Amino acid sequence: MKHAAIQIVRGFVAIAEGQVHYRQAGSSQPGQPPLVMFHASPGSAKSLEPLMRVLASSRRVIALDTLGNGDSCAPHPEHPDLAYFAQAHLRAITALGIGQFDAWGAHTGANIACELAIENPERIRSLIIDGIGLYSPQEQAELLQHYLPSVHIDQQGSQFHLLWHFVRDAYLFWPWYQKDSQHRRPTGLPSASDLHDKAVEVFKAARTFQQSYKAALSYPKEQRLPLLTVPTLLTCARQDMLHVYFEKVCALVKPTRAETTAGMGTPEALHETAAVFERFLEDLAVP
Repeated sequence: MKHAAIQIVRGFVAIAEGQVHYRQAGSSQPGQPPLVMFHASPGSAKSLEPLMRVLASSRRVIALDTLGNGDSCAPHPEHPDLAYFAQAHLRAITALGIGQFDAWGAHTGANIACELAIENPERIRSLIIDGIGLYSPQEQAELLQHYLPSVHIDQQGSQFHLLWHFVRDAYLFWPWYQKDSQHRRPTGLPSASDLHDKAVEVFKAARTFQQSYKAALSYPKEQRLPLLTVPTLLTCARQDMLHVYFEKVCALVKPTRAETTAGMGTPEALHETAAVFERFLEDLAVP
């Protein structure tokens, strides 16, 4: 099956807060439960479509827009914590008729997937963490204070200018507001088309995307990650700004396999990285 021929179908599932938007592709295979994917912030699961098309050649893949992001409804609490996001997304997954599943998450999505696996090990067969931060108290405090732009929606459209630069500069600097050579990222910008698509997803959620970011930045990973009990694959792209934390994260998570990947910046790297995920999932398959 050609990956480009795999269709991604979009839909909504209802929970108490409203409707959760999802994408899905592929079909169920013997010995392979669905793979549920949780995207990085900001944006939506649209960013996962290339990876979904590769992985869906051998399994059913579902990717949710995090509450308050993309086309999903907003969280109900004004200040939701990570446990809330995990619980709300599990309700959406259950409403889709999914029982046991494999979970994949990156950055903010990795935090959500971790908490899901910690609290619901009977539902999650395995976990793939693809890049997750492990900030010192000083780093955490700085990011919570400065990382999330304060968005004021006005009739001059200043919110679009602000969020465009927020999205663009996050590709160029880490953190995005430290715009000097010391904080320059080596990856450069994506294509103009991909940058546009990412910004549009953030524009949709201008009022609410900060909530999941704050929850992830506040998540006490040093206390929570050692509580994981499901089979776990830890990965991180070499060029990921969170790779600096990779060894420390690996030391916290048992049982685990760990591998640095080529990332997904090119078609070749995407397929190489997807193969790492596929090998892990296939090793768990029922004979």
